[in-house]
Amino acid sequence: MSSIRTPLRTLGAATAVLLLASACAGAGGGGGSGSDSVNVLMVNNPQMLDLQKLTADNFTKDTGIKVNFTVLPENDVRDKISQDFSSQAGQYDVATISNYETPMYAKNGWLAPMDDFVSKDSAFDQADILEPIRQSLTAADGKVYAQPFYGESSFLMYRKDIFEAKGVTLPERPTWQQVAEAAAKVSTPEVRGICLRGQPGWGQVMAPLTTVVNTFGGTWFTKDWQAQLNAPEFKEATKFYVDLVRNHGEAGAPQAGFAECLNNMTQGKVAMWYDATVAAGLLEADDSPVKGKLGFTQAPVVKTDSSGWLYTWAFGIQKASKKQDAAWKFISWASGKGYEELVGKNLGWSKVPDGKRSSTYQRAEYKQSSGTFSAQAEAAIKGAKPLDPGVQPRPAPGIQFVGIPEFTDLGTQVSQQISSAIAGAVSVDDALNNAQGLAEKVAQKYKGQ
Repeated sequence: MSSIRTPLRTLGAATAVLLLASACAGAGGGGGSGSDSVNVLMVNNPQMLDLQKLTADNFTKDTGIKVNFTVLPENDVRDKISQDFSSQAGQYDVATISNYETPMYAKNGWLAPMDDFVSKDSAFDQADILEPIRQSLTAADGKVYAQPFYGESSFLMYRKDIFEAKGVTLPERPTWQQVAEAAAKVSTPEVRGICLRGQPGWGQVMAPLTTVVNTFGGTWFTKDWQAQLNAPEFKEATKFYVDLVRNHGEAGAPQAGFAECLNNMTQGKVAMWYDATVAAGLLEADDSPVKGKLGFTQAPVVKTDSSGWLYTWAFGIQKASKKQDAAWKFISWASGKGYEELVGKNLGWSKVPDGKRSSTYQRAEYKQSSGTFSAQAEAAIKGAKPLDPGVQPRPAPGIQFVGIPEFTDLGTQVSQQISSAIAGAVSVDDALNNAQGLAEKVAQKYKGQ
């Protein structure tokens, strides 16, 4: 959830930061009601804009189906999708949703299942979809309700030259304790040991922190909805995270998110960064000052075998749509192998929407463009466990989030407490005691269900 959950790998490093800062929107028309057209509501991430540009001359030319795009920034598109799909107004046939929304939307009856479409479309090759991604887009009834456009996990990025100069090494699967030791050894006033998100937001500080909580043995809720935010394991993980970023982290950590850490890493101000796999392509971009200087490891662990998060932007079909066949044809094209080849040949393999198909990582052209990080990114996604991310059973799916509607608000409120602890305005104990009260209120809604 590189918000953050954005495929900024497609841009140069400096441009990516400007894009995040400006939050520019691209918008298309929402009209078109003919049977030979579909209406698509889509987030304005760079790879989505590439899709928009390629559609008319390829998909429409081949199928005769016109695609009317409405393209909005993330927060706006989420609100609009929620309004249209919850009312089943049917204004939009297809929308971009993530693995956070998909199971909930399916449970509410807002999405059309795709299993029948998949079974009749052998060219789509559902088996090629990376298993954790497919699983995260499958609802409790066992049916698939969305198809991925791209996906990501999280891993550790570090400056090989700095580590070599200091005589410090990291294994391919380090523990968080090893990472903390390395951060202490390489940290200087000019180049800090590590960058970790501290900015408030359920998709900002809570994303990496929750993966740390998982592998330290903690959880937001037990299987029977007992809130656990002030439990020993959750406290230990949070104190570790807060201490690490306060002692060896970036300047301005309480307000640092994906964009700020990207900037710090690009400018050589930090020696390590734990964040989204999508960040690697930005750091290895041709215009990046740190290109060729980076090493990559799997997400650090403590008690679990893996701890990387999982996020995907995917396409879902509104159940009320009267154009489901045409909608599927568009999704099959946009999420298919042929589209990746189209992007690779026309825009360059560095712009391929990766992170969703096994075959992508076998392409020689992709391997050449993605340098040293593609194998680590693939392993991170394949190792993600959206239904079993910790050491105990969970009441809802999700690795870096809890798959319930209330989490956006709960996670944001808790994140404000954590950010205050990073700033030194409140102790971790007090922050988590406050957070526990918030979580208990949410848990009351689910107990006994």
